[in-house]
Amino acid sequence: MPKDNRSFFEKLTGSVRMDSDPVNWLENSAESIEPQPEATLAKAKSSWPQAEEDGELTVDVFQNPDEIIIQSTVAGVRPDDLDVSIAQDMVTIKGKRTRAHEVTEKDFFYKELYWGSFSRSILLPQEVDSDAAQATIKNGLITIRLPKLDRARTQKLKVKSE
Repeated sequence: MPKDNRSFFEKLTGSVRMDSDPVNWLENSAESIEPQPEATLAKAKSSWPQAEEDGELTVDVFQNPDEIIIQSTVAGVRPDDLDVSIAQDMVTIKGKRTRAHEVTEKDFFYKELYWGSFSRSILLPQEVDSDAAQATIKNGLITIRLPKLDRARTQKLKVKSE
């Protein structure tokens, strides 16, 4: 078997380098392209979380002057199936996405959606007031608003005499 001299990118994408002679390129490229073995496809499928593992949500975390805002897509999840836990410096979102009906493996053409338990813990850049936090879902997007605690602000108390 001849040595495969393709670059990492060429091997990864299946592309081939075009030589200066297009006729030779066509002949040589046909020999160097090999079908993907079953093991490679099985390895790609195994990159999905297994049944006992939680999937991980993707999130956007940003701020405005008064609050930290976390957003994540949770399409297909009922609000009752979501659990949002807030500490002063961390937020954890847990839930479960369940299929409406069962489909056998042989009936799938594509199987790309994640079904099952998921969770995500986010470390916050500063402390928040967990008692005043709010979470809403609209069109499959959860938005968590966390009011910032301003530790630098000092409050003066008026002293009263008795």
